[in-house]
Amino acid sequence: MGSTSVSFDEAALTAGTPEELAGPPEPVQFAPVARQERINSLDVLRGFALMGILIMNITDFAYSYTSYLIPLGTWLPTFTGPHAKVNTAVWMLRWILAEGKMRALFSMLFGAGAVLLTDRAERRGGGDRVADIFMRRNMWLVLIGFLHAFLIWNGDILFWYGITGLLFLYPMRKLPPKTLLKAAGWLLLVWILIAGVGRTMGAYSTEKAGREAVAAAHQGKTLTEKQRGAIVSKVEQDKRWRPLRIDVEKSIADHHGYLKAQGTDAKSSLQSEQAIYFGFLDVLIFMMVGMALYKNGFLTNQLPASVYVKTAVIGYLIAIPITTVGVIQAWRGGFEIVSSTAWLMGPYDLCRISGALANASVVLLILRAGALQWLTRRIAAVGQTALSNYLLTSITCQFLFLWGPTHWYQYLEYYKLYYVVASVWTLNLIWSPIWLRYFQFGPVEWLWRSLTYWHRQPMRIATAA
Repeated sequence: MGSTSVSFDEAALTAGTPEELAGPPEPVQFAPVARQERINSLDVLRGFALMGILIMNITDFAYSYTSYLIPLGTWLPTFTGPHAKVNTAVWMLRWILAEGKMRALFSMLFGAGAVLLTDRAERRGGGDRVADIFMRRNMWLVLIGFLHAFLIWNGDILFWYGITGLLFLYPMRKLPPKTLLKAAGWLLLVWILIAGVGRTMGAYSTEKAGREAVAAAHQGKTLTEKQRGAIVSKVEQDKRWRPLRIDVEKSIADHHGYLKAQGTDAKSSLQSEQAIYFGFLDVLIFMMVGMALYKNGFLTNQLPASVYVKTAVIGYLIAIPITTVGVIQAWRGGFEIVSSTAWLMGPYDLCRISGALANASVVLLILRAGALQWLTRRIAAVGQTALSNYLLTSITCQFLFLWGPTHWYQYLEYYKLYYVVASVWTLNLIWSPIWLRYFQFGPVEWLWRSLTYWHRQPMRIATAA
């Protein structure tokens, strides 16, 4: 592979080739992007990020969201017992290499896609109709995410992506890369203060107020309404951080079978979808970075190799040491809530973006070298069918842990969760290229495009040809 991974013909594109964003057939005929026009580097990065996200999400599937950051409230203890060492090592590696970084990269690619798709459609002569199609596309994504959250898994991210796309991405698509990066940098600083420092201070104030109220009660003082509320808040925070055995038992009983599991998680699904009003910065910042990195050629592998080497080295020098110190300090402190939150969440987003860029650089260098083609081709197929694979992963994991006869929820040792991850990856890598031998799109991608264009798209390759 040469110095670039762009696989579409620029002259053919400006002459009127099909577009990813399509619209009504009058006056210009739009259609989904043709197979030969896809940008290989984006597909590979998307597949890599999508598969990598499961490294984190598997804990949510297997143990519930309360154990996502640190699996403290599990039926089988993670950090004590005969498998404590291997569990601790796996947990640390997850944080050092992947936590937050894969989702950040996936968000970057969503932002890059917004620029790519609208730019192609505008070159095709879409004019104002491009906005209509772009909005329609994201509105359908919001609905898909909503259904995914309530009918399949409450850890959905599609709803957030669709809402963020509707509100912000279209007006930003014309901004120059430097403007996007500067704005993203300032927003990242704000988000670090809100999510990192703010979360730490929130945990500290809740812990401090609760302890003081408990001490006052032990001294025989009459508690005020505020002090009683502080005790309740501390108890609730402690239960979320380190669930009691009785709560774990109740969670197991409440998640047995499809109807019970989805009914139990409906409230958290609603809370997750409502959180977009407060947490959209979590995805918007990285989408803006992705828009800039697509525009300047970084994500399409068009920059000099030295840029990717430097980015990988600098990114890892920031992310790996800081995260390593954080996980070690949290472990040494017995995962006490305030210190653990400070060590893990304080530098979280700084390590996230630096680690994501470093990971992306390594993948792009592998592509430039033409190495591991047997693997990168399959990962690219996963990236081309990313939406289908995302939903397939959710269904597979929910069936294994909650819905099906195996019912592994809370019953697998932490390190064994990654056997499931490897199995799901194998499924992704096998079915995706086989499917794409015969069909233009993944099954859910086909539905999404057909709804977006309001016209049934040809699915079989022979039919499309």
